[in-house]
Amino acid sequence: MGHAGTPHGSMRHRLRHSLYVAPALALVALFVYYPIVENVRLSLFKFSVFKPGMRYVGLDNYRQAVADPVFWQALLNNVFYAVTSVVFQVGAALVLAAVLEEAVGRRLRGLLRTVYFVPAAVSMTVAGLLFQFLYQPDAGLVNSALKAVGLGSLQHDWLGDAATSIWGVINMSQWQSFGYTTMLLTVAMQRIPRELYEAATVDGAGRVRTFFTVTVPMVREMTTLLVILTISGAFLVFNEVMVMTGGGPSNSSQVLGTWLYASAFTGDDMGYAAAIGTVMFLITFAAGAVQLLHSRRKAATA
Repeated sequence: MGHAGTPHGSMRHRLRHSLYVAPALALVALFVYYPIVENVRLSLFKFSVFKPGMRYVGLDNYRQAVADPVFWQALLNNVFYAVTSVVFQVGAALVLAAVLEEAVGRRLRGLLRTVYFVPAAVSMTVAGLLFQFLYQPDAGLVNSALKAVGLGSLQHDWLGDAATSIWGVINMSQWQSFGYTTMLLTVAMQRIPRELYEAATVDGAGRVRTFFTVTVPMVREMTTLLVILTISGAFLVFNEVMVMTGGGPSNSSQVLGTWLYASAFTGDDMGYAAAIGTVMFLITFAAGAVQLLHSRRKAATA
């Protein structure tokens, strides 16, 4: 009989561990990787949910996407979404978290954390309907507030104008997610050893310099995770747009997720929808991979 220190015992040890993780790996393969592979396969066909048969078309669905102006508008809207989300949900949230930790009293800090986190607890559908009312041209709070402070000339049909509809949706998303990312960064900051801040103070560093030399490097892992999740979420966004604008007016607020839905269930072009889904996967996978590689290189050179 082999012992744990022998090659035979070590092999049995590894096999036992493999058996423990096998069910989880099987579930991940079945519900994550298999759908991805199947979606890529389906993107090479033309087919309908209402008619039998599938016709192989190769890369024609991807060529259709390249020639589709709505696809490019949707992709651009996702880019706007991602850039704005990184700036506010990561950058601005990082600054706010530092302020809450270093410049606010303990009692007020707890109150402000609750205030900032409340929007994250609101249902996406409820938040979308709330902002629909706020943006309403005649009775909405936004236009009413502008009129009340003498800026009536800036009143606007925010969701009904092709130039501003997507920004109305983006604003709602930032309002809802900002407090959540702030709380995550606050938790990360609480784990920073206080000795580092004391050493920075002894060296004569002010709050701004301490923020960039101590706080930012020490929360790099959480920041990297939030950037990946934020960018991925921005390219997978769906509910906000469907609730507030449905992709209108004139497809001006379409994102890849809503255009995929419209192509599949309104246009009955399932192969083209699968191609859009593949593009969404490739974008989010590439964004995550680049950010992880960049973070690891920084950590290696630090």
